[in-house]
Amino acid sequence: MQITIAQHDHVTVVAIAGSIDALTADTLVSSLLAELAAGRTRLVAHFADVEYTSSAGLRVLLTTLKDARQRGGDLRLAEIRPNVKQVLELSGFTSILKCFADVPSAVASFPK
Repeated sequence: MQITIAQHDHVTVVAIAGSIDALTADTLVSSLLAELAAGRTRLVAHFADVEYTSSAGLRVLLTTLKDARQRGGDLRLAEIRPNVKQVLELSGFTSILKCFADVPSAVASFPK
């Protein structure tokens, strides 16, 4: 798994490539929580290159979402592949996470 972090205006975009599973989840959650700890509480997870997520990946999203919201921010998802979106839908995550077709839309969804 590869993680790339970039600032887009007032939002931090975390691009993830590869699979999110038991072997990679700790690395991802550490990266996301480090952004939150640094005060960057408006996060967009760019999922265009996420090939697969297991329950470990879902736990990462839930942990990050809760922490971001407690700090006055939020976590949004962008460009989710159909197979990954199906996992999110089946697990009920699309009802608690805002999902967007692309990164610019997700970034623009945050108030300035």
